[in-house]
Amino acid sequence: MDTDKKEIIWSCKPFSELTAGELFDILQLRSKVFVVEQNCAYQDPDHKDLVSWHLVGYCNQKPAAYSRLVPPEVSYSEVSIGRVLTSEDKRREGLGMKLMEESIQQIKILYGECSIRISAQCYLIPFYEKWGFVSVGEPYLEDGIPHQEMLRS
Repeated sequence: MDTDKKEIIWSCKPFSELTAGELFDILQLRSKVFVVEQNCAYQDPDHKDLVSWHLVGYCNQKPAAYSRLVPPEVSYSEVSIGRVLTSEDKRREGLGMKLMEESIQQIKILYGECSIRISAQCYLIPFYEKWGFVSVGEPYLEDGIPHQEMLRS
């Protein structure tokens, strides 16, 4: 059996239920992608982590995909999906699509049918449009990277 194609096991937990090991894995993966790979020095862990749900996709018991599900009235008036990533070794396998599907499904479970607002890196706009997100407002720089606010009603 090809272990690289193993099924993804999803876990969605509030911050208070994460183990120290789970939190370490999440922060390490986020740092690897957003700070090291994107060469962007910024404070990744923030107060939003404490009130958010953390969705992790595990492959071979290692985190391969992640998103942060932020409650309404924290980043925006709507629920938000942030810190969306897949590990470098799992990219181009469709895992990003599975992650967004799971993120939206978890939001429906947690908050019911609702609008979702995101801050998307501009090069990913076509990816998010596949999920019904539409650009709102003007592009802006966040930590030196072009972003676009998007809304899914």
